[in-house]
Amino acid sequence: MEYANLIVETEGALLTLTLNRPKALNALDARTLEELDAALSAPMPETRAIILTGAGEKAFVAGADISQMRGMTPSQARAYSETGHRVVAKLEALPAVTVAAVNGFALGGGLELAMGCDLLYASENAKLGQPEVNLGLMPGFGGTQRLQRLVGPMLAREMIFTGDPLDAATAKARGLVCDVFPRAELLPKVKEIARRIASRGPLAVAAAKRTIRRGADLGLDAANALEQASFALLFDTADTREGLAAFLEKRPAAFKGA
Repeated sequence: MEYANLIVETEGALLTLTLNRPKALNALDARTLEELDAALSAPMPETRAIILTGAGEKAFVAGADISQMRGMTPSQARAYSETGHRVVAKLEALPAVTVAAVNGFALGGGLELAMGCDLLYASENAKLGQPEVNLGLMPGFGGTQRLQRLVGPMLAREMIFTGDPLDAATAKARGLVCDVFPRAELLPKVKEIARRIASRGPLAVAAAKRTIRRGADLGLDAANALEQASFALLFDTADTREGLAAFLEKRPAAFKGA
């Protein structure tokens, strides 16, 4: 697929996806969602970490494309919402770790997209929020559910009911982002973190990601049983044997994802 609104860059095991509609503050129209859906569905056997960011100086993603939503019927809005949910779910389901580099506004669908990533880092100028009520709407790409799981139901309700965004420092203090960097340092810092993750055992990282996400919706006993099973299965992999041997032999491990 030829991408009009998405820049795809590969550096070894690291894949960077840049939403590229800077004049529209990278707003999520149907074409952009379709392109992102296609990029996340493409084979990527060598990819171990994925960075998602936005083009331009102002925005990660400023939200859904309001001009496109204005004429939607309820059935069209349902299809649009389903597409957004599908894209965010794919970020969560990928074995590679996904990292959002929020370089400005992450509002509405932009925050929902970022929350689908495993890790979220922000620039000092970032604003993160769910302002849909200002349009007579509510979050439609999973914001009502993911936000409360990340920051707790009380703050999530306040953010969604008022539509007021958080600045980057407050978002970090409330647990919505891992860390905050100066804007010029954001992408280099995030790439450094992503490369570090990509250097670890890929099967182990993928198993940990899967266990964390699945376990979050289980009771503690069931979640711990899932962890035990996932831990044990790794002992049947060449990567685990290599990692243990490398540690004992005091050398770097050469993981192959097998």
